[in-house]
Amino acid sequence: MAILPIRKVGDDVLRQVAKPVDKITKKRKKLIKDMIETMYDADGIGLAAPQIGVSERIIVVDVGEGPFALINPEIKEASGSEIDVEGCLSIPGVRNYVKRNANVVVDALDEDGKPVRIDAEGLLARCLQHEIDHLNGVLFTDKIEQVEDEEKV
Repeated sequence: MAILPIRKVGDDVLRQVAKPVDKITKKRKKLIKDMIETMYDADGIGLAAPQIGVSERIIVVDVGEGPFALINPEIKEASGSEIDVEGCLSIPGVRNYVKRNANVVVDALDEDGKPVRIDAEGLLARCLQHEIDHLNGVLFTDKIEQVEDEEKV
């Protein structure tokens, strides 16, 4: 496994729509392991392939229940809303309020190519939306909310 360089804001790959993955190969499985190691090394809870310069629809996540990868993830259902503070490994030192859906249902493939459905809420829902945004060339700074009274959050 290897720790990969994380691309920073301003890098063109972060603004591209990532390509769907058509086949899960040994090379992609190694990429997933490297992405997880890179995410941990950077003290993150999620990482999308474009953040390490690979324009493919792969994300890895660990919000405290162990790491997993999603390939070609799609949000199928979304409900509720909440505003909370986010940061991003590709935009070091910047944190701000972002409005997200409180609950999401995501369909994807796992790293073995098997279909999975994740019904997520709270931090996991926020993380999945953040990482899927990366696959669509969207950064959290595009969605910053102005919060006048922090007690509302």
